[in-house]
Amino acid sequence: MMATTHAAVGLCLALPLTVVAPDLAPVAALAGVAGGVFPDLDLLAGVHRRTLHFPDYYWVGTVPALVVAAVAPGPETVAVATFLCSAAVHSVSDVFGAGTEARPWERTSAEAVYLHSRSQWIAPRYWIRYDGAPEDYLVTVLCFSPGLVLFGPTVRRVTVAFLAVGALYTLVRKHLPRVEERLL
Repeated sequence: MMATTHAAVGLCLALPLTVVAPDLAPVAALAGVAGGVFPDLDLLAGVHRRTLHFPDYYWVGTVPALVVAAVAPGPETVAVATFLCSAAVHSVSDVFGAGTEARPWERTSAEAVYLHSRSQWIAPRYWIRYDGAPEDYLVTVLCFSPGLVLFGPTVRRVTVAFLAVGALYTLVRKHLPRVEERLL
């Protein structure tokens, strides 16, 4: 799935706060977006879906952080809990997409995300055919839609920016391997 989709799902994690703690909802939404993007920073390390993706270990920090945020709700505790939860959900949800190959629509990889506790890769499920597929962008739009109506201007601007980036990526995704080959 696209980083924008993970960011959108991270925003959705803040939705309950729009009802129970509206003053904390914006910080939770932004932390959820950041946590949704964070694992994909391992693209820069060259080992995507292994270096910063922890479908098992993020939960070790997430559960206590959620408890602390519930017991002592404040901007910091809610931000940390939402960030970690979003990173955990991102890491798990990559299993439902394609593998790590440059052309995931060809289905040549059996590696969706690395499970550190078992020292093995989990195979992709292809519910989302590949990152940047039209259905991937549809999930982005659906999950970011609340960001346009339930939050203030900062979250709305972030939402619009991510929707634009996701749309552009969806339009060019299938051309990127060819461009990369030419440049490298």
